[in-house]
Amino acid sequence: MNIIELPIQFEYEGQPYYICPSLIVSGEELTLVDTGYPQFMPLIENAMLNQGYAPGNLKNIIITHYDDDHIGALYEFVEKYPSVTIIASEVETPSISGLMKSERLIQAEALLVEMPEEEQASGEEFVQLLKNLRHVPVNQTVREGEYILDGKCQVLATPGHTSGHISLYFPALGTVITGDAAVNEGSALAVANPQYCIDLENAEQSLNRLQALNAQSYYCYHGGKLGF
Repeated sequence: MNIIELPIQFEYEGQPYYICPSLIVSGEELTLVDTGYPQFMPLIENAMLNQGYAPGNLKNIIITHYDDDHIGALYEFVEKYPSVTIIASEVETPSISGLMKSERLIQAEALLVEMPEEEQASGEEFVQLLKNLRHVPVNQTVREGEYILDGKCQVLATPGHTSGHISLYFPALGTVITGDAAVNEGSALAVANPQYCIDLENAEQSLNRLQALNAQSYYCYHGGKLGF
């Protein structure tokens, strides 16, 4: 088994940004962790091809949590690759499947009420973006401590950024895929976007838990891989 970082560069308001989905390679089977923003599927497919992996070999997509930059292109992947298995936590599954309003949308709507007038337009745009996200059924729900991917990957409940956020621990590789439970900030792990955490105290506890693993490598969705 191997973990491949897929850095995706894009521009927003004239500034360069990156996200870093991860590709888990186990023999001929590929598992993608998170799918980027809406319409990012071609960018991720190209990144896979550049690493020598065919998107058609995707077997699973694991979603760490419900956020527009993590599930945005999920519908596109499922539409093009209908046999792929979608994996997510029990807590996040109802939002991903569209059975209930997501925490992020509830938060964004609440913040919009309190926003200064000059920020209202961008706040309304974000709310609309969340409302426009297309949902798909989750095929496999997972919970804290469960082993998946032939027993090589342990699911870690890392709540805080969202209530059902999960990270992925690979004991044999000494590797963690953090999602947004941690960000690589100045070559150190930190809480990702603390101002948007649903529960900052839980987010800090989850970060401490990941740090306590003393892993050799942390694959952060924001900031990229951090190795020790």
